[in-house]
Amino acid sequence: MASVLKAQKANAAKAEARNTRKRKADEIEVDNEAPVQPKKRNKQRVLLLSSRGVTHRMRHLMSDLEALLPHVKKESKLDSKSQLHLLPELADLNNCNNALYFEARRHEDLYMWAAKAPNGPSIKLHVQNVHTMDELKMTGNCLKGSRGILSFDKAFDDTEWGKLTKEVFTHIFGVPPSARRAKPFVDHVLTFSLLDNKIWFRNFQILEKDPQQPNAPPKTSLIEIGPRFVLTPIRIFEEPSAEPLFILIQETVEFVTPTAIRTLIKQSKGDKYGKRKDAQEENARRKELRQREEDVLAVSKVFS
Repeated sequence: MASVLKAQKANAAKAEARNTRKRKADEIEVDNEAPVQPKKRNKQRVLLLSSRGVTHRMRHLMSDLEALLPHVKKESKLDSKSQLHLLPELADLNNCNNALYFEARRHEDLYMWAAKAPNGPSIKLHVQNVHTMDELKMTGNCLKGSRGILSFDKAFDDTEWGKLTKEVFTHIFGVPPSARRAKPFVDHVLTFSLLDNKIWFRNFQILEKDPQQPNAPPKTSLIEIGPRFVLTPIRIFEEPSAEPLFILIQETVEFVTPTAIRTLIKQSKGDKYGKRKDAQEENARRKELRQREEDVLAVSKVFS
C-alpha cells in the first residue's frame, strides 16, 4: 500500500512539473510575438439593375455580366428614370456598396451608371457595339464563378478622370476572394483598353496549353470569351446619383449624343432630297427655255 501511494505522489509531481514548464514556454512565446495587425478584407458587393424598356440584347449583356461577376446581386427594374437618387438606398437595402445601373432610352440607346454607394462618385457612360457571349460564339470558356484578373491600359494613369474610372472599375469588376459564390480559381482576364477617349472591354480565357498539341511544352495564350462592348465616358459626378444639386467633376466635351447623330443623318438625307428636287426643277426650266417656237408650216397646223 505504501508503494502505491509513493507511485501516485511521484506521478502527480511529474505532471505538475510538466504543466509548469509548459506554462513558462507559453509565456515566453507570447512575450516574443509581435502585435498582429488585422488583415483587411475585400467586401465589395455590386447591385445590378436596369430601367424599363431594355431590349433583348441589353438584357443578355446584363446576364453575361452577372455570370462573370459572382459578387453581383441582381435587382428588379427601376420604374422611373428620373429617380436615380434611389440607387444608394437600394444598394444599402441589399447590403451593397457599388451599383451598376443600365438605363435604356428610345429602345435603342443604352447608358451605364457605375456608382459607389452611398457617397459616390458616379460615372455615366454610353454603351456601344454590344456583342453578347451567345452572339459571338467564341471558343474560349471559363469556370462560372471564377475570379478574373483586371488588366487596365497604361493610358488610364495619364488623366485624372482615367485614374478615378480605373479605381471605380476595380471595385466593381474585381471579385473579392471572400465572395459567397466565388470559386478559388483564376482562369480569365478582363481587359479595359483606352483608345480615342473610349473604353474597350474584352474578356479572355487564360490557356496554359495548346489543345491541338497537348504533349507540347506549356505556353500561355489568351482566347476571347465575350462579351465585348465599348464605353464612352460622358460625365463624372461626385454624388452617386444625378440629382439637381450635383457637383460636376468631369464632362467629356467630345461626346455627341446618339439623338444628335441621328438628327444629322436625317438632315443629310433631307438635304439630298432637296438637292434632287431642285435639280429636277432646273432641268424642267431648261427644257422650256430650249423649246423652239412652232412654225407656221408645221404638220399640226397644215393638216388641222
